[in-house]
Amino acid sequence: MEPRAITFEGHGGVALRGDAWGDPAGPPVVFLHGGGQTRHAWGATAARIARGGAYVVTLDHRGHGDSAWPPDGDYHLATFAEDVRAIAAQVGRAPAVVGASLGGLAALLAEGERAGTLRAMVLVDVAPRLEADGVARVLSFMNTGIDGFESLDAAADAIAAYLPHRKRPRDTAGLAKNLRQGADGRWRWHWDPRFVRRDHGDPSFGHARLTAAARALTIPVLIVRGRMSDVLSEDGVRELRALVPHAEYADVAGAAHMVAGDDNDAFSAAVVDFLSRV
Repeated sequence: MEPRAITFEGHGGVALRGDAWGDPAGPPVVFLHGGGQTRHAWGATAARIARGGAYVVTLDHRGHGDSAWPPDGDYHLATFAEDVRAIAAQVGRAPAVVGASLGGLAALLAEGERAGTLRAMVLVDVAPRLEADGVARVLSFMNTGIDGFESLDAAADAIAAYLPHRKRPRDTAGLAKNLRQGADGRWRWHWDPRFVRRDHGDPSFGHARLTAAARALTIPVLIVRGRMSDVLSEDGVRELRALVPHAEYADVAGAAHMVAGDDNDAFSAAVVDFLSRV
């Protein structure tokens, strides 16, 4: 199954690029990656769900991948949530959203503050309560490559140091999907540097606001955590499940924060099972 290029108009007219899989008449499922990633983060999961009859969209967030960089550098979480609402309206029916990290928080805020935006939600290693040390480690890694790498091998070395539980690939050609080679020959991440340099005092990232959004959820919810994650702890999961008592929970033993990339088979199985029922 081959994907087709698709474009949505996000909040403020920002062009959001992605891939569409399957029959547009099928129930829509939108995949939203984490900060600093691209739509290619989902492995084989999108195609697998599309083969089951769904209409699947894997999207690049604003400022990421092939999507446009907003001229005003607006990367507030509330704006990502507005993008989710814009996508849902253009799909034509309330979609299920599978959101990792940033994508999950955007979906949580979008539905929690405007019920009826989505029909189901999978929150991948994210909750209102996140561990400060884990978040700081992610931001430190993202800052590492802002000035670029001299080669794909150098980028692979940086990723291997950040994800020591993964085996470093011998063939680094696949990394070209997540980096761009500039006129100076250096390879830079496929996202706007202003995203990581944004004001981290963003009020829409506040625990109280996200907690209120979670408490308001009535749609089916699946929480997926990587058991080795240092970003979402068991305490964070317990707090979220208390806020959303009807939520289901899947714990992926061999995964850290980037669950889909760490163990795509286990991740896909949990998501397929959930979506097939809801």
